[in-house]
Amino acid sequence: MAASELYSKYGRVWLPDAAEVWKSAELIKNYTPGDQILALQLEDGAAVNYKIDPQTNNLPPLRNPNILVGENDLTALSYLHEPAVLHNLKVRFIDSKLIYTYCGIVLVAINPYESLPIYENDIINAYSGQNMGDMDPHIFAVAEEAFKQMARDERNQSIIVSGESGAGKTVSAKYAMRYFATVSGSSGEASVEERVLASNPIMEAFGNAKTTRNDNSSRFGKYIEIGFDKKHHIIGANMRTYLLEKSRVVFQAYEERNYHIFYQLCASSHLPEFKSFKLGCADDFHCTNQGQSPVIDGVNDAAHMCGTRKAFSLLGIGENDQMALFQILAALLHLSNVEIREQSADRCTILPDNKHLLAFCELMDVPHQEMAHWFCHRKLQTTTETFVKPVPKVIAVNGRGALAKHIYARVFGWIVGCINKALKSAAKQRSFIGVLDIYGFETFDINSFEQFCINYANEKLQQQFNLHVFKLEQEEYMKEEIPWTLIDFYDNQPCINLIEARLGVLDLLDEECKMPRGADDTWAQKMYNTLLKQNPHFEKPRLSNRAFIIHHFADKVEYQCDGFLEKNKDTVNPEQINVLKTSKFELLLMLFRENEAAGSSSKPPVSGRPGHAQREHKKTVGLQFRQSLLLLMDTLNATTPHYVRCIKPNDQKAPFTLDPVRAVQQLRACGILETIRISAAGFPSRWTYQEFFVRYRVLIKQMDILADKKQTCKNVLEKLIKDQEKYQFGKNKIFFRAGQVAYLEKLRSDKLRMACVRIQKTIRCWLARKKYLRMREAAITIQKHVRGHQARRYVTFLRWTRAAVVLQRNVRMWAARRHYQKQRSAAIIIQCFFRRCIARQKYHQLLYDHSAVVIQKWVRRWLARQHYRRSVEAIVLLQSCVRRLKAKKELKKLKVEARSVEHFKKLNFGMENKILQLQHKINEQHKENKELTERQSVVEKTQAVARVKLDREMENLRGSEREARATAEKVPSLLEQLSFLQKELENTRREKEDVQEQARAFKEQTAQVVEDLNMKNNLLNNENNNLNQLVHQQTQQLTGIKTNVENTKQLEKDLTEERSRYQDLLGEYLHLEERNRDLTEEMEPSMGSSKHGHKRKDSNYSLDSSEFTHSSGSVEGEDSPVHTEDESQGSTVDLPVLLKIQRRLKELEQDNQSLQQQLDKKEEAQQAKAKEVETQRTVGRAELDLEALKRHELESENKKLKQDLGELRNSLTGESSALAPPAPGSLPYSILLEQLDSSNEELEMRKEEVLLLRSHMVRQEALKHKDSALGEGVILDLSDTPSFQDSDRSADMHTLNEDGELWLAYEGLKETNRVLESQLQLQRQTHSEECEKLREEVHKVKGEKEEQQQFLDQSLSLPEDARIDASLHHEIARLTNDNLDLMDQKGKQDKTICKLKKQLKFLLKKVEDFEASSKEKSQASVTNVPGRSVNITRKEKEFQGMLEYRKGDESRLLKSLVVDLKPRGVAVGLIPGLPAYIIFMCLRYADSIDDDQRASVLLNSTISTIKGIIKKRGEDLELVSFWLANTCRLLHCLKQYSGDDIFIKDNTVKQNEHCLSNFELSEYQQVFCDLAIQIYRQLIKRMEEMLQPLIVASMLEHESIQGVLGSKPTGTRKRSAAEEAITVEILLQQLGVFHTIMSQHGMDAEIIKQVVKQQFYIICAVTLNHLLLRKDMCSWSKGLQIRYNVWQLEEWLSERDLDDCGAKETLEPLVQAAQLLQIKKKTEVDAEAICTMCSALTTAQIVKVLNLYTPVIEFEERVSTSFIRTIQGLLKDRVESSMLTIDTKKIFSISLPFTPSSVALETIQIPASLNLGFLARM
Repeated sequence: MAASELYSKYGRVWLPDAAEVWKSAELIKNYTPGDQILALQLEDGAAVNYKIDPQTNNLPPLRNPNILVGENDLTALSYLHEPAVLHNLKVRFIDSKLIYTYCGIVLVAINPYESLPIYENDIINAYSGQNMGDMDPHIFAVAEEAFKQMARDERNQSIIVSGESGAGKTVSAKYAMRYFATVSGSSGEASVEERVLASNPIMEAFGNAKTTRNDNSSRFGKYIEIGFDKKHHIIGANMRTYLLEKSRVVFQAYEERNYHIFYQLCASSHLPEFKSFKLGCADDFHCTNQGQSPVIDGVNDAAHMCGTRKAFSLLGIGENDQMALFQILAALLHLSNVEIREQSADRCTILPDNKHLLAFCELMDVPHQEMAHWFCHRKLQTTTETFVKPVPKVIAVNGRGALAKHIYARVFGWIVGCINKALKSAAKQRSFIGVLDIYGFETFDINSFEQFCINYANEKLQQQFNLHVFKLEQEEYMKEEIPWTLIDFYDNQPCINLIEARLGVLDLLDEECKMPRGADDTWAQKMYNTLLKQNPHFEKPRLSNRAFIIHHFADKVEYQCDGFLEKNKDTVNPEQINVLKTSKFELLLMLFRENEAAGSSSKPPVSGRPGHAQREHKKTVGLQFRQSLLLLMDTLNATTPHYVRCIKPNDQKAPFTLDPVRAVQQLRACGILETIRISAAGFPSRWTYQEFFVRYRVLIKQMDILADKKQTCKNVLEKLIKDQEKYQFGKNKIFFRAGQVAYLEKLRSDKLRMACVRIQKTIRCWLARKKYLRMREAAITIQKHVRGHQARRYVTFLRWTRAAVVLQRNVRMWAARRHYQKQRSAAIIIQCFFRRCIARQKYHQLLYDHSAVVIQKWVRRWLARQHYRRSVEAIVLLQSCVRRLKAKKELKKLKVEARSVEHFKKLNFGMENKILQLQHKINEQHKENKELTERQSVVEKTQAVARVKLDREMENLRGSEREARATAEKVPSLLEQLSFLQKELENTRREKEDVQEQARAFKEQTAQVVEDLNMKNNLLNNENNNLNQLVHQQTQQLTGIKTNVENTKQLEKDLTEERSRYQDLLGEYLHLEERNRDLTEEMEPSMGSSKHGHKRKDSNYSLDSSEFTHSSGSVEGEDSPVHTEDESQGSTVDLPVLLKIQRRLKELEQDNQSLQQQLDKKEEAQQAKAKEVETQRTVGRAELDLEALKRHELESENKKLKQDLGELRNSLTGESSALAPPAPGSLPYSILLEQLDSSNEELEMRKEEVLLLRSHMVRQEALKHKDSALGEGVILDLSDTPSFQDSDRSADMHTLNEDGELWLAYEGLKETNRVLESQLQLQRQTHSEECEKLREEVHKVKGEKEEQQQFLDQSLSLPEDARIDASLHHEIARLTNDNLDLMDQKGKQDKTICKLKKQLKFLLKKVEDFEASSKEKSQASVTNVPGRSVNITRKEKEFQGMLEYRKGDESRLLKSLVVDLKPRGVAVGLIPGLPAYIIFMCLRYADSIDDDQRASVLLNSTISTIKGIIKKRGEDLELVSFWLANTCRLLHCLKQYSGDDIFIKDNTVKQNEHCLSNFELSEYQQVFCDLAIQIYRQLIKRMEEMLQPLIVASMLEHESIQGVLGSKPTGTRKRSAAEEAITVEILLQQLGVFHTIMSQHGMDAEIIKQVVKQQFYIICAVTLNHLLLRKDMCSWSKGLQIRYNVWQLEEWLSERDLDDCGAKETLEPLVQAAQLLQIKKKTEVDAEAICTMCSALTTAQIVKVLNLYTPVIEFEERVSTSFIRTIQGLLKDRVESSMLTIDTKKIFSISLPFTPSSVALETIQIPASLNLGFLARM
């Protein structure tokens, strides 16, 4: 391919520029070989002639096509050179606001100087588990790649983060560590991830400072190794630091700061614990005020100090150590202010009263005289003598600074050691990931020793980087089996040798440091003499003899020799150290002890020089740094490196602003351009055969397409590119030289452009012809209309002529007709007045007759009602008298009985007090009822008075109306007189004066009438105003009603949110519970056998009822037949873990209970509102009196029963201990019979007391026969009294009897107290209900009053007849409503009576059975028959819908029905929900025999077994779906057969007969509801795991519409391709499998809809998140593809009748994102349309999609920055979440609506395959 083909007209090139580095230009003329000038035009329109050197023929670099600009990977560019790299980064950073870009294996990160929402946990979850090329560039992608390679290859990894100060190295390293801490949980007790992250604020406080380039610059290098175990959990970390900038402790340049910790300490000096440090503000100390910038904008040093202290505490550094550390730092602050005064040229001194020296010595606990002395003197040692010599001020000041630097370096090393100790783990480390945060290449105006070491480290890192890049290129070529030649790359080994080789810079520096009088000048001369001619990388500046220049890989740097020797030796006065060692300050002594130990073991950290013996062995700083750097390189070479290069875009810290000059400097320095050059030297562009075929299909003729795509690509390339050296064919890819992809893109765009021209030609021809046809048709139409207009004008003329004739005829006719009509109207008026007079007379007669009839009707009705009321009162009086007589008789009887039981009253004095209290409360309730009745009577009286007033007003209004009518009747007669007088006036003028007087009188009367009419008008206006006020009040009431409706909706919404939160907490609670069980199981192998007998029952469910807790606890006995899977043997567990888990469980239980209480309160409030609407009118005062009378009767009967019980106990207490049983007729026997008879008589009133007496009778019967032949059985019956069953004691039988009797009396008293408490609660509830009914009655009376008032207002505005009719209709309607209310009340009472009768019959039957069984037992005991009586059961004619099982068979039942059951077999061959029906039928059997323990065991075992099977086989989707359906069915059965009215309304008669009769299982309903929620969440979790691999591949990556999409070059990091293409059909097939499984298992339709909605939400969330994080997916064609895929999903819903499940609504964000990709994005109108359309997307998501929008073809355009700003301006007021992505872990709250079953229990057959032969149908 010749240059003339590339450098043709309209081609674009890059020109060098001083300000922008590179400028874009366009060729305006074709280039031909031999031309010396290129004619170019800049983007601003200026023409430029570029001169070409004929010898080198250096043509300017070509610019990439627009379609390749903005790529994720720089290696995807066709032309790889510096301007292309710079332009691509600029477009991504400024236009698309993307800070990360790949460059081969390197991640380029540009500091945005702005907080971005791309580091949240949702972003971490989105990148977790993804391949590196599948997502947009991100630091999380690099971290995920390192984590994945570590887990897959079992090889250690390293992430090397480099860049200059201010480029964002520390932040990038921090985010990488945060990613590791998030995606991998720790394996220890405490959170190791939190401790690893807690080290960051400490290291930033002690190692970071503000510089002119960065407010938080790291002044040291660090390498953190994060350790992982075999499960890839973080177990610990280790940190190594490099080259701390100690000189910053004593000196800072202008606008720079010291280390942050000093300013944090000064900002916190006001705290009480820091008062002893004698600190002030930062401006008061010399070491913190030199930079004159003590404050950083937006940084609160005091708050950061709190964060630093919290981090110390989290890492285990105690409060005492922290205060000691801060004490040393405060001493350093005071040390910087110690003033040294000059006495002479070689002598200085410190005043003895220097407060800062005193403070320093006080804090360090050293004598200030010795410290002041050795600041101004030094000790010289010779072979024979020791001299103390004063030093000049300069040396003393330097010594003070050296001491401060030395102490701070020791403190820094101690902190690093403490952090490593805190992060160290005892567990074995399997692998690690190292994060290297090290300084980048630096060059300043004055470069010293620190910059030399930094650049030396970067030389070593760059060498390692070059070798790694070359190695990867070589591996790629060998993998694809293509011939390759050695790539020439820059090797910086000569520069490294210059620094570290023998007789190199560092070697000469160390040699000079060993000289007694070594100096910087001498060292510089040695370098000039040794290195200047030997190494080309070393130069001498022309104008300086104290500097040298080294050619680094990035640039040449000039170093000043001043201070090199001093910084390399790092000396400090040993006598000052000796003084500090005499301190009693523990931490200070520890620092120097560690220093000496480190020096003795020859480790890199240097120690002080305590004497002359160690001087020869002290290592220089350069040697230490070289050794630590070699150790670091060995570590990196042993790991797989990952590179992050941080770029500082500008020096002004402006957000999203790129300075090209600074950017190019850093790109050259960090090796990015070297990577590009190595890639460009080989084959940088790489395509798979499939990608190449799809992209360049347009260049291939149809006849050239073969079945083998690989051969087709080869044939095409041979035709398109003649030079075969420009490409190579690999096994799976095609490799192209630089520029070849651009050439192919040019051919493709030319082909498409020619096709577009042909299409445009055809369309323009069609448009022109269409225009011509329209013009011709228009001309014909115009002619037609003109001719028609002329014809119409002629016709109009003819019509006008005829119209004139017709008009004349009609005018004449009108005149004659008018004369006739005047005569006719006069006759009609006369007839009208006459007929009106006759009609009025008839009307008055009819009105009179009707009024008489109405009066008669009302009088007769009043008389009949009076007769009825008198009859009722007489009957009530008679009933009252009869009842009073009966009550008196009963009272006498009660008094007699009360006298006989005085002893019982003394024994039960407390019980009488309770009864008196109850009576007192009942009296108070009567008083309240009386007060409410009085209030009601007052209201009725007030209402009657108001009615009387209204009647009076109505009569007044009627009188005014009559007067007005009389006046109105006079007006027509006066008018007739006036007309008559006028006629008389016209005929004769003789009586003129008389007529005038009459006219005057008539005028006065008329004025009076008008005045009266005005008054009436005013009255009507007032009434109108009143009505308007009423309307306004009604409007306000309607507004209030609307507000209540809105509040109700809000409450419903809050209820839904609370239900969702409750289910989330329930899921978290269950997760923690499972984790607790897992930990317990893991600790089982280490448990001892000493506590093997201890068993702990699983508490997977929590109940609020104490009764249920008691019944559940009764199962856990020694003879309990059920042993669940969750029972485990006790052992010595890890106490901290157990306590934390228990504390967390308690918190979750409390939260759960509080949420449940809130939910219950809200539901009760809603039910109360519903009751207020639906409640009918309650009964009146008579019913309240009847209820009070019934209550009195119940109390008296209760007293009688208590007295009988007392007599019975007294008789038992006085009974002798004879061995023979009591004979019939004896006193105990007769008392028992009387008690039994009384219990039968009182059963109709108090069934609770019957049950209580029954239990007492059983115990008493046992006591009577304790000495008979059946004594052993009796003892077994009393086995629940554990205090009397000690077999080791031989107690006297009489003593045992007494203890038993006392215990029975005590138990009876307790049960009596419970009954009384329940009665009190019942009375309280009854009282509250009565009060509520009275309040409702008052409200209803008020409402009736308002209705009557409104009716009166309306009736006043009606005529009299209409008013009477309206009043009649109103009264009839009121009476009808009252009648209906009474009928409803009667129906309810009848229903209640029937229900109570049924319960009474059932209880009577049970009591009779009990009596019969007790008699049989007594007869058996008398006859002394050893055998057991056999009961003969009657054979039922039909099955009862229950299954009989033996006690203890629960485990066998659940093993066969739950553990061993295969869901697939049940789903295919049997009815859905069969296991649930079987369990419920067994429960019905336990209910029928009234065995609450058996029912509790069955239900608890069922719950535990289902939980165990879900935990064990939770990965089996069919099993989870199966047990979700069966759990819901069992829950529905518990509701359907509970007997509640709301659940049994759809039952058949037979199903109502099968309702539970003894047990109330509402608490278990909640437990099974929680279990269903747990299984539902497991089902959703499993479905999500199965859908995750399919969603992105099918919804985004697969091309369903062939030929619409086109692949683009993706660079070195190719997207991962699946072995088989995953299409939307596969996704739909998987959804269909889910739906089929749930349908086969008989799952409720509503639950299936909720599952489908959740599935579609997951699909939408995952797809949209990947769309937001993948730039290559944001294009017009991809939007079309997404909409097509969404349409297929909607069709799937329609096919299964799931349109109303809400799944379509969950897809709305994805649909709007696809529309956003396709809609026009240019004008402000487009922006408004986008804001209106994208209601389901947040502002951040909309802006992200617009920024990521990438044209796939050249005809598309990118979204302009101004348009995006317009969108942001329009959406700035929208209130929404700030999260970029959608939470894929969100699970909608599930509701379990009641679904009754039509299956009859008696028809269910148990198949033999279930192995349930031990169950018997009854």
